[in-house]
Amino acid sequence: LDMLSSDEPAPGGGSASALMGAQGAGLASMVCALTVGKKKYLEHEELCRKVQQKTLALKNRMVELIDRDTQAFNEVTAVFAMPRETEEEKAARKEAMQAALKTCTVTPYEIMETALEALHEVDAIVGKSNQSAASDLGVAALNLKGSLQGAWLNVCINLAGITDQGFAEDYRAKGEKLL
Repeated sequence: LDMLSSDEPAPGGGSASALMGAQGAGLASMVCALTVGKKKYLEHEELCRKVQQKTLALKNRMVELIDRDTQAFNEVTAVFAMPRETEEEKAARKEAMQAALKTCTVTPYEIMETALEALHEVDAIVGKSNQSAASDLGVAALNLKGSLQGAWLNVCINLAGITDQGFAEDYRAKGEKLL
């Protein structure tokens, strides 16, 4: 969070989107933990156990994606340091930038996929989990929605610089479908 609030360009919005996703999945897991073992929710215990395991795994995946997104942006930054005196150097730099931009697109797209998967898990326990934690489940859903939408913004900004139209169209269509 200190780096996020500094003048460092990374971590940025993609990593913050993954952080929101980790929070959302973590809260969903917590709601399940607060439900399992309660007599009142016994008929939904097996579902909540499964959702708890799944959301815990998705939370861990989001934590990995926080760093992966930062690393992906660092690849773009590294391209700026590449020499560009000769035509060969300029071509190599352009090729490296395209590869880095693709990585910077794929990572937030994976954040989107993971957020949506976690949102489906949240949806599965609405009305079947501890009602005393209903607000926590709502905050989980809001975090996951923000994660999905924030990651989409990162996909879009990177697609704008990609010259491979097939790649760009594919990720734009897939991203819009997830939204």
